[in-house]
Amino acid sequence: MLTSHQRLPQIEALIAQQSYFVLHAPRQTGKSTAMLTLAQELTASGRYTAVVVSAEVGAPFGHQIGPAEQAMLSAWRRAVRVWLPPELQPPPWPAAEAGGQVGEALQIWAQTSPRPLVVFIDEIDALQDEALLAVLRQLRDGYPLRPQGFPQSVALIGLRDVRDYKVLAGGSQRLKTSSPFNIKVESLTLRNFTSSEVAELYGQHTADTGQVFTEGAVQRAFELTQGQPWLVNALARQAVEVLVPDQSMAIAPQHIEQAKEILIQRQDTHLDSLAERLREPRIRAIIEPILSGQELGSLPNDDIQFVLDLGLCRLDGSGGLVIANPIYREVLPRVLSFTTTASLPQISPSWLLPDGTLNTDRLLDAFLLFWRQHGEPLLKSAPYHEIAPHLVLMAFLHRVVNGGGTLEREYAIGSDRMDLCLRYGDVMLAIELKVWRQGRPDPLKAGLEQLERYLAGLGLNTGWLVIFDRRPELPPIADRTTTELAETEQGRQVVVIRG
Repeated sequence: MLTSHQRLPQIEALIAQQSYFVLHAPRQTGKSTAMLTLAQELTASGRYTAVVVSAEVGAPFGHQIGPAEQAMLSAWRRAVRVWLPPELQPPPWPAAEAGGQVGEALQIWAQTSPRPLVVFIDEIDALQDEALLAVLRQLRDGYPLRPQGFPQSVALIGLRDVRDYKVLAGGSQRLKTSSPFNIKVESLTLRNFTSSEVAELYGQHTADTGQVFTEGAVQRAFELTQGQPWLVNALARQAVEVLVPDQSMAIAPQHIEQAKEILIQRQDTHLDSLAERLREPRIRAIIEPILSGQELGSLPNDDIQFVLDLGLCRLDGSGGLVIANPIYREVLPRVLSFTTTASLPQISPSWLLPDGTLNTDRLLDAFLLFWRQHGEPLLKSAPYHEIAPHLVLMAFLHRVVNGGGTLEREYAIGSDRMDLCLRYGDVMLAIELKVWRQGRPDPLKAGLEQLERYLAGLGLNTGWLVIFDRRPELPPIADRTTTELAETEQGRQVVVIRG
C-alpha cells in the first residue's frame, strides 16, 4: 500500500485552506482506502475531526429527499462510532425538514466539535435526482458558515466529476454544470501508479515474505496495467497465491503473463463492470471507432474527458486517445462479443489434428462454413453495429482458443483496421480485419500493405486478410463469401477472405 500523502499530496493544503473539493476516479483505484487512511491520520494528528462517510445508502430513494437523508445520517452515525473517539462524535442529529436534515446535522456537529470538522462524503454519485441536488445545495448553503458553523472542508468522492452526476432534470441525464456545488475549488483525480511505485508495492511483498518479483516481472506488470491500481494488485495476487504459492520461488515475467490471461478469462468484478459502461451512448461513440480503427469525428470535450475520468482511455505521448492499458484492450472486445459468443451454435473442433495441433487450413474451412451458415443472424446480436463482423469473427476465435490458446488484438484510432494474433501451442496465425464501406475503394491493396508490416513484426510469412463488405444491397453472406490467394510486395503469402 502507498501512503495517502504519496497518492494525494495536495489534499492537506486544500483542507488547511478551508476548501471544498471533488475527488473522482474509476472504480477500484483506491479512493476509499486512501481517504480512510487520510482521515485517520488527520484525526490522529490532533488538528482535525476527520471522517469518511458514505452517501450510498441514500441511493434507493431517488426522488424521496427525506428518506434518503435519514438513511444517510443513520449510516454516518454508525461510521463515526467506529472511526472517532467518543469526544469527537457528534451530538444527536437535530430534527429538521426534508431537504435540510444533512445541513442541520453538519452544522451542529461543526459547532460542538472541539476541532475543525473535515468530512469526506464517499459514493456521492450513487445519489440521483432530487436527493442529490438537495445534498449539494445544503453543502453550498452551509459553506459560508465554515469553520465554526459548518465543516472546515468537505470532499465529494465518486466516479464522476460534479457535471456528470446523474440528474433527471430538463430532459438531461447529466447535471452538465457544477452550479449546485460551485463552491468547489478543485476537481482532483487519483492517478495510476508509476512504474517505480509498482516496484515499491511489489517490494513490500518481498519484504514481508521473502518472495522476489524479478525486474522483468515488475516491468511487464506495469506495461500490462499502465499502473491501474486494481490490475496491479490483481496480477500480483494471482501470481503469488495461485501460480507461485511457494515463496522461495521468484515471480518471473511468464507468471505475470499467465496471471493476465486468468484475469481476462475470468472477467472479475472490476473488469466485468466495464460492460455496463460500454452500453452508454457517449461511451460507445468513442470506443466503437477506436475498435474499428476509424476517426473519432466531432465529439464534445466533456465526453472525451468522461472516458478519461472513467479510466477506459488515456492520452498517449502524442495526445491521441487510446484504450487505457493492454488488459482493457483485450477485455473490451471480449465483453462486446460475449452475447455473440453465447449465441454460437455447437462447433466441433475440426481444426485440431489427432495430436492436438492446430491446423490453419482446417481452421479456415471451419470458419468459412460457420460464416456462411451463421454470419447473417449473428451480426444482429452484436451490440456495436460498425464492428459487428469483427465481433462475430472474434466470438468464433474465442471458441477456438478456449481449447488452450490465446487471442491478442491491436487496434487504434485512424488505423482503419484491427489486427488479431491467434496463438495455439507452437502455431501462430496473424489476421487483419478490414471493412469495405460505401463510397470507398476496395481495401485489398491497403490491407496487404498493412498486413505485411504486421507479419514482419511477428516474424511470420503467411496470414489472413479478412475483408468485411458493408456496402448496401449486397447478396447474402452465404453467396458473397469467397477466398483467394494473394502475395505481399515482400513475397508473403496471404489468404484473402471476403464476406
